[in-house]
Amino acid sequence: MLLALGLSALAPALQAKSAGEASAEALAGGVEIRRTTDGIPHLRAASWRGLGLGVGYVQAQDALCTLAEAFVTYEGRRAWFFGAEARPARDSTFGRPKNLDLDFFFRAFADAALVERLRAEQPPELHELFEGFAAGYNRYLAEARRGQDAGRRTCLDQDWVREIGADDLYRRLYAAQIAAGYARFIPEIVNARPAAPRVAAAGDDAALRARLAQRIGERAGLGSNVLAFGRQATGEEGALLFGNPHWYWGGPDRFYQMHLSIPGRLDVAGVAFLGVPVVMLGFNEQVAWSHTVSEARRFGLFELKLDAADPTRYLVDGKAEPMVAREVSVAVRDENGEPRSVARTLYSTRFGPVVDLGGHNAAFGWSATHALAIRDVNTENFRIFRNFFYWNQAKSLDEFIAIQRREAAVPWVNTVAIARGDGRVWYGDVGAVPNVPDELREACSTPLARGFARLDAAAPFLDGSRSECAWRADDEAVQPGAMAARGMPQLLREDYVANMNDSYWLSNVHQPLEGFPAVLGGERQPLSLRGRLGHRIARELSEGEAQSAQALSRRLMQAVLTPRAYSAELFKDELLAQACAQPVVALDGADLEAAEPGRSVKVGLAARKVEVARACEVLRQWSGKADADARGALLWEAFWTRLDRTPDDALYRVAFSREAPLDTPRAPGSDDGRVARALAAAVEALSASGQALDAPLSSERFVESGGGRLPLYGGCHSAGYFTVACPYEGDERLGPNALANSYLQVVRFGPDGVEAHTLLAHGQDETAVDNGRGSAPVARYARKDWLRFPFREADIARDPQLGRVVLQP
Repeated sequence: MLLALGLSALAPALQAKSAGEASAEALAGGVEIRRTTDGIPHLRAASWRGLGLGVGYVQAQDALCTLAEAFVTYEGRRAWFFGAEARPARDSTFGRPKNLDLDFFFRAFADAALVERLRAEQPPELHELFEGFAAGYNRYLAEARRGQDAGRRTCLDQDWVREIGADDLYRRLYAAQIAAGYARFIPEIVNARPAAPRVAAAGDDAALRARLAQRIGERAGLGSNVLAFGRQATGEEGALLFGNPHWYWGGPDRFYQMHLSIPGRLDVAGVAFLGVPVVMLGFNEQVAWSHTVSEARRFGLFELKLDAADPTRYLVDGKAEPMVAREVSVAVRDENGEPRSVARTLYSTRFGPVVDLGGHNAAFGWSATHALAIRDVNTENFRIFRNFFYWNQAKSLDEFIAIQRREAAVPWVNTVAIARGDGRVWYGDVGAVPNVPDELREACSTPLARGFARLDAAAPFLDGSRSECAWRADDEAVQPGAMAARGMPQLLREDYVANMNDSYWLSNVHQPLEGFPAVLGGERQPLSLRGRLGHRIARELSEGEAQSAQALSRRLMQAVLTPRAYSAELFKDELLAQACAQPVVALDGADLEAAEPGRSVKVGLAARKVEVARACEVLRQWSGKADADARGALLWEAFWTRLDRTPDDALYRVAFSREAPLDTPRAPGSDDGRVARALAAAVEALSASGQALDAPLSSERFVESGGGRLPLYGGCHSAGYFTVACPYEGDERLGPNALANSYLQVVRFGPDGVEAHTLLAHGQDETAVDNGRGSAPVARYARKDWLRFPFREADIARDPQLGRVVLQP
């Protein structure tokens, strides 16, 4: 067996072989692994197990430590290895709960019974992929421990790094499956306890509202952009797709780029989460697709009326039912390293587990009279990854759509797709959604439900004391309590479709989608600034005389990496007219608290006067774009962040209009001086941090990779950036905790088949954005140098950085 000898050294050996000779050797039962520019692996095998072998091997090569820690998480053993009270160092779709809470959750919910149910729902070929992945991961781990990998991983000697089996992969799938439901409330589920009576207090509604506002994870702006242009825009019988998730740069849910091939059966490229051996977002020779996080709610709450004599019994139609109490044990180590067991009792109902939101607002906690249960539609959705598996092999847009409608499995994202020789573009929010019509919501409302609706108007909150209030059953639905595909938003167009994480309503400005139940996310509501800019880009590119898909793709690749701050593009002049009316602005203690959070409380900041004339001049000179050398972008970000905390009805003088959704709300500001004070507070904040008002963006917006510093571009979602680059709060750089552009693809189909250009902003290697190896794709992204993806055999063979190994079974 050839081992990794250095990609450039292996290139001549492969180039000396014909494609047929290379295939014959690989098809003997193993897998051929070819790495091209930027370390992208192209895996070719004769069997599904052989292909999985290759995926597990290369993912372990590039991200062993991240994967190993993730498998510990999904097994429910973080407290043992990393400490019960500690939290994960990296963000993910389940956030960063305490290790002990994560352990109780995964041990209770991702148990052996769950694994068997998942396994039973997959086609045999997919199970072979999982078995192969485990074998490939274990193979690399064994080789690395023998010192056969020059890039030895720092975690190799840790006791939490172990061999894995297919069960570990199934638990990994479950973690992704419930990202928009149970995973949002892990601490509130595993810490739910029968409680003594307590008075319902107002609580911190702002914090709970912010928590509920995120569909995935815990950070605003997590999501994606997607644009697709049909024949009316391209001027030919072909379409064009752009996809761009704003996603995690580190942690277990980061994207991994790969090309998977079984001659005659499969040829697909794109990305997947670490630990997943199918392409979740990408293209094959006939179709291309991308996703954005959907506004549809994937969970619902039920208000339980409790038995007055026993808070672990609840009433349904006047009859008491006992909650199912399950004791779960987790192994931990005390301060001396001695093992001990910690047990908790977790409670569930016919609707789902009990969830206690009383830490946010006592009204939503577990009292002597009522409690809440949560139901996650995806906890019964075991079709998700077989849906991707079938999509990987789709041969037309019609087949792709038929798979989506048949499986109704997409868990928490919108889908946009195009196909070869087809001038149509497809948008669908078709997947797993609770079947809660608006009339059911209204009939099953309670006073507490109406209070919850002020925090989240779309999540179903129903009366659990009446059996008639259960999610509706539909004979055409794939699973009980889920909505049938025919009732979900979908759209075929020939001009364009787009989504930037707003609801399905305005996927095309010429054909709003209306008449759907509120659980799907809502209609006739304001778009985000990023969403408004995305539609503007789509219209700028699609309107006018069409030339060709190739010409449009060149314009598109430039447009999507132009870091326009849409808040500045729309409002800078009128805001500066208000903020700069006087050269000096008086700030009181509350304003200074906004400038330096926490400090006024601790030391009592005295009111002061702030000179803003210099700041006004810097912002007037600024172009409104956040390129690396832009001076003023950081100041605008600090200024706009303070204004953006104001509710829309107080910030804008012209309210949102459903008749002009791309132009409203508008006219920000007021005559009370808040705009001037926001600018002055921004000036104070930058001064306190020692940052010049005209500091270039690159002084803070950079990444350390391969021993060097790479300046980047873009900004945070809230300022209206389509090109997202948002550091983790408190970080001075973009790194593994960033939320930013991740995998970008522009795909069309020419006379010779698929033509794709890609970027992987955070690189393949788990240390690439943590000043480690694998900096080439990060540097490519920094210089906006799209990679023409080598999909066809001839393109792979001529790649200047080609290297090859063959793993025999």
